[in-house]
Amino acid sequence: MQKLNLPSYSFKLKSNEKHTLIFDNLRKKYLVLTPEEWVRQHVVRFLMEEKKYPASLIALEKQLIINNLKRRTDIVVFNKEGKPHIIVECKATNIKINQDTFDQIARYNLKLNANYLMITNGLEHYFCQLDTVNETYVFLKDIPAYY
Repeated sequence: MQKLNLPSYSFKLKSNEKHTLIFDNLRKKYLVLTPEEWVRQHVVRFLMEEKKYPASLIALEKQLIINNLKRRTDIVVFNKEGKPHIIVECKATNIKINQDTFDQIARYNLKLNANYLMITNGLEHYFCQLDTVNETYVFLKDIPAYY
């Protein structure tokens, strides 16, 4: 898989007759290694190892209902009180991050009310903080570490 603009981590990989699989430490199972999954697994490790978020506060592919449609967040990091703290939207490296990507995560955040958003395709990363007074997002250089 492609080298990402994130620290390198070692992963458990295996192959079956059709796919390469990657072991997801949070869900405790092997998943098909798609380009998006490669990014998601790196971001999870980044959040845990570099930003020190405990695995117990991270949820993957959390389902939401928005306008009677089922949607899934890639990663939600909760705070100590169990409220959404960070929403992460992961895209494959060949997917350009554009306004549609920001609109997608903003729709999710209308439901979840997280303080921070992260959008990444593994090569480019965008970090935002919600400004509730002005009802806008402020771009940041990085996502905060666990407190």
